[in-house]
Amino acid sequence: MTTADFSLDTLGLFCPIPVILTSKKMKELTQGQVLEVLSDDKGIKKDLPVWCKNSGNELIELIEENEVIKLYVRKSV
Repeated sequence: MTTADFSLDTLGLFCPIPVILTSKKMKELTQGQVLEVLSDDKGIKKDLPVWCKNSGNELIELIEENEVIKLYVRKSV
């Protein structure tokens, strides 16, 4: 299990809002820090990995627990 430096709750929000909020939060992190993103929007399973690839950040882990999707992103740039 991945340990996060910060957590971002986007439960109840639908794409693209969780990705936009993730992008804003990642700008506040320093290189190497990990952000946990909580979402219940199934679209995030496709959208956030694409954002990571395009932004140069690393998707470390994606976990689904019941209706909650937890994504762990490491700031790489």
